[in-house]
Amino acid sequence: MTEPTILYEDDHLLAVNKPSGLVVHRGVGVDESETLAGWILQHYPDIADVGEGPEGAPRRPGMPHRLDKGTSGVMIIAKRQEVFTTLKRHFQKGQVQKEYHAFVHGAPKQDRGTVTLPLGRSVRDFRKRSARSIRGQKRDACTEYVVETRCKDASLVRFYPKTGRTHQIRVHAQALQSPIVGDTLYAPRRPVLFGFSRLALHAYRLTLTTHLTDNEPLDLIAPYPDDFLAAKEQCSRT
Repeated sequence: MTEPTILYEDDHLLAVNKPSGLVVHRGVGVDESETLAGWILQHYPDIADVGEGPEGAPRRPGMPHRLDKGTSGVMIIAKRQEVFTTLKRHFQKGQVQKEYHAFVHGAPKQDRGTVTLPLGRSVRDFRKRSARSIRGQKRDACTEYVVETRCKDASLVRFYPKTGRTHQIRVHAQALQSPIVGDTLYAPRRPVLFGFSRLALHAYRLTLTTHLTDNEPLDLIAPYPDDFLAAKEQCSRT
């Protein structure tokens, strides 16, 4: 297992840079020791009972949010229950600013914009979310974006999700007709670019508008992994 690296730590919380390929919590065919949850329990056993979830569900110690397996980048973890409760409330009230970077196929028509398509479970595939053929509840979703660099066949785009829906950025990128490179679920027929062997999505920045103990913001940045650095270099040459 490729282990996360610690970005920030104090008495209240921990922030890590999750590598792509690391599952957040145990699932079918995944042992807990191979997950971020398992890493937390090994290195911070006091966090074991922090958090919430139905009895019998996979443990998510101290985690008020999550990232997909293929996504790398910033994750924040609470060390105590009262901190977890506060962080979760911050996420729900939009007091956490998130910035993701992604390499996408082609480029959005506009250099910046906002996607406000609501999302729900796909009628055709239970694994997917959809902005069109939706089964069950439809939930509002909003993502702002800025095109940072345009390459020959792709672009580096910054995404700023204002809501926290499952697969939100992936579906909204698809709606812009610029799906994320390496997205085998939402763009299975697209060619692999820049040598990516995973979803080219990185949670670059997470900012708490107010820290838990003072009124100063806490700005957390996860440096690019090697594959992102290589892709950016290739992109700059095309």
